[in-house]
Amino acid sequence: MNSLPLMREVAFAKQKTEGETLRKGEKEATMSLLSVENLCKSYPGFALRNVSFSVEEGSIMGFIGRNGAGKTTTLKAMLGLVHADSGSVTLPHKEELGVVFGEADYYRTRRLSDIAAVTKRFYVNWNERRYAELMERFGLDERKRVKELSAGMRVKFALALALSHGARLLILDEPTSGLDPVSRDELTGIFLDLAAEGTGILFSTHIISDLEKCADAITYIQRGEIIESCDIERFADAYRLVTGGREELTDDLRRKLIGCREHAFGFEALVRTEDAGALAASRPGLEEIMVHLEREV
Repeated sequence: MNSLPLMREVAFAKQKTEGETLRKGEKEATMSLLSVENLCKSYPGFALRNVSFSVEEGSIMGFIGRNGAGKTTTLKAMLGLVHADSGSVTLPHKEELGVVFGEADYYRTRRLSDIAAVTKRFYVNWNERRYAELMERFGLDERKRVKELSAGMRVKFALALALSHGARLLILDEPTSGLDPVSRDELTGIFLDLAAEGTGILFSTHIISDLEKCADAITYIQRGEIIESCDIERFADAYRLVTGGREELTDDLRRKLIGCREHAFGFEALVRTEDAGALAASRPGLEEIMVHLEREV
């Protein structure tokens, strides 16, 4: 993880724009807390190409894609941790931004109280009561040293720091990785509470079930390009999981199938909802959509 004090190195814009979003099926006037426009970054053998999306006030956006698709590169380019080739990013001031990059990587011999004492110097809005509540809720003992914590507990500590200074926007890269199911469920509940209070959250993860519990929007990146960024219900409604017998696999149907897998008794595939026709169809989950879309790459 990149320690929160490192964020002082990044120059954040204070400009904010107005927008609208859908949450829980209701249309509300909201403010855009994060706006990414045509972000590009090239490396040998890989490039981000015109990455664009936004996160609204009170929204939880899931940021998904397979390993190497460009999620972490996008986040680092957004935050100025790597230099983007082109594009623009609008973020709140650093005091209104909380960042968690996976497992905490602090000084392993330091006590948690020492790290918190240093971190809070960078935030005028640091809330000591909130910090104490989160430490108790996560079962963290300030007297312990970092090296005494499990990977999951280090992530919890990183979240406690990020949530203790009134952040309006949280950017989380794999925050639930390494946590047990109970702790992950607890964290997604916290994210929902924060969103209800108006906090915007960009949540990168491979644990799709966590997103299905709390996210209301989705941004899908594939090979450095955004292939979809929209309301999560709209994304799921755009596809159907279909099955059928081998005799139904005409050339015309094959052209419509996405990530088709054939077996001895027929086939299973994804299709656009409008192409489902008379086939046996069901509404797929996010993970099923992702698996089938990636088979096409």
